Amino acid sequence: MSQEQDRALILDEVKKYYEKYHVTTKDFSAGDRIPYASRVYDSEEMTNLVDSCLDFWLTSGRYTDEFEKELAKYLDVRFCSLVNSGSSANLLAFMALTSPLLKERSIQRGDEVITVAAGFPTTVAPIIQFGAVPVFVDISIPSLNIDVSQLEQAYSSKTKAVMLAHTLGNPFNVVAVKEFCDKHNLWLIEDNCDALGTEVLINGEWKKTGTIGDIGTSSFYPPHHMTMGEGGAVYTNNSLLNKIIRSMRDWGRECSCPSGVDNLCGHRFDGQFGELPVGYDHKYVYSHLGYNLKATDMQAAIGCAQIKKMPEFARRRRENFAFLHNELKDLDAFFFLPKAEEGTNPSWFGFPITCKEGVDRGMVVKALEDHKVQTRMLFAGNLIKHPCFTNMPDGGRSLYRKVGELNNTDVAMERTFWIGVYPGMTEEKLKFMAKCIRDGIKSIPKQ
Repeated sequence: MSQEQDRALILDEVKKYYEKYHVTTKDFSAGDRIPYASRVYDSEEMTNLVDSCLDFWLTSGRYTDEFEKELAKYLDVRFCSLVNSGSSANLLAFMALTSPLLKERSIQRGDEVITVAAGFPTTVAPIIQFGAVPVFVDISIPSLNIDVSQLEQAYSSKTKAVMLAHTLGNPFNVVAVKEFCDKHNLWLIEDNCDALGTEVLINGEWKKTGTIGDIGTSSFYPPHHMTMGEGGAVYTNNSLLNKIIRSMRDWGRECSCPSGVDNLCGHRFDGQFGELPVGYDHKYVYSHLGYNLKATDMQAAIGCAQIKKMPEFARRRRENFAFLHNELKDLDAFFFLPKAEEGTNPSWFGFPITCKEGVDRGMVVKALEDHKVQTRMLFAGNLIKHPCFTNMPDGGRSLYRKVGELNNTDVAMERTFWIGVYPGMTEEKLKFMAKCIRDGIKSIPKQ
């Protein structure tokens, strides 16, 4: 047989293996574990992965190129760069804005970036690690997103950017934030790691979150909207930002030749850069102090199968959210339930619930966890109350500025939790989760 025939035979056996060992038909029954999120896949992910392994091209290659093109097409953006995680995507997105190629708009140490403390730490960490100053603004309840009425109060002569996440798939008021950024000539980074597929109506046109600001980021960790195991992406419509992102992702190099290709520009040995000798090998010229944040082609191969499923994944998330909301809508005396704002179509990452005053979150969470229903807090809750800040001599206060007392941020820290709506959920699981929440309310002592 030929090599291609051998390959086809192997991939057919992989498909059979998937169907024999990975397809489960067990019905749900009380006591079965209900995770807040999980990978959803079929034989195509496995055959793509093995197909990539048979090439044994261990860095980025043909699947990486295909995935970057398909994700850019799905988002309707010009440029997309695959990276090794969503946290790396946030690091790369922020650091791109420090490039000297941006001249007077580049972020310098001591400059300020408006964000929130109620979220995942790696939205904020790159700001501090670089030496810029996060300015923490409070959130609104129940949206759990930035209170845009505080943006002007957060602004100063040092403000250079806004970096915010769309919380659990529910978009922040990106229209108001973008208008604020345009007014003050600020960069906007959309941390889209929990919101892939979310849409916002802007000037009569639906646009996907992550594409409205200057740079968007995604995560492909298993709980997210699609997965590669590990992985992330950075995307933009700005050609200069794309050049910087690619450079910083790939060691900071000046050369744009893809892996395994030499002298694409035709001037590998006749350029002059910095104070290097004329003709110094362009493949080893560095215009930034960068990183190696690339993913592997094996990861990209999985992503190429997953991206095809994104429309269905987003549809299922919306359906599961709507079903769960309907099951719990009569409990508004106990909870602030999530809702989509007008002009938005969230691709929900989870179903966040904020207990009203007097309702013990711990009792409700216990009722869920005791029945093997996974719950999660709203990530850090209030980041500045974590040891990464409080263990510092001044409690970390020299690292940030805040607007007001972040009262709603503390409410989320103390009273918010969330459960899953991922595509693998069934109506039986959703109904069971709702029952556990009702049981949790009954267990709370009456005042």
